[in-house]
Amino acid sequence: MTIIEVKTGKSKRVDVVPVNVEGLKILTKKRYFFSWKKEKAHTQLYKLCIVGEDDILGVMALVDVPGDRRMEIKLLVSSKENVGKEKMYDRIAGCLVGFACKESVKRYGDLACVSLKPKTELREHYRNKYGMIDAGLQLCVEGLSLIKLINKYLI
Repeated sequence: MTIIEVKTGKSKRVDVVPVNVEGLKILTKKRYFFSWKKEKAHTQLYKLCIVGEDDILGVMALVDVPGDRRMEIKLLVSSKENVGKEKMYDRIAGCLVGFACKESVKRYGDLACVSLKPKTELREHYRNKYGMIDAGLQLCVEGLSLIKLINKYLI
């Protein structure tokens, strides 16, 4: 799994792993936009880091919804310096979405699904960039589109 350094175009290998207690201390609203300590109580938090480095570049709160055979992304964010036109790295959010897809396939096989409830201004972005489809208030990805995301971002 790789992200791209925008200035140089170089690939950097990354890992997505659960957030531990030490990582939770680093996740401030100033750099990561949300109060992640509140999310830890009812979601599984994952962080994206460059292999061999401790800096957290992206964070995702994921919930397993077994009754629907899906994983729901409650929150997903890139660190402050990795948002917008001047960002340092590209593909952070894609790698986190791809990871959620992989986790869903592990649990639900060919019935796997990943969903999220985007902010209004991001709805079209998620449709275009990740192939998500409307599912009422949420967007979701399943089937071949889900496998394509795994292949694009994780392999």
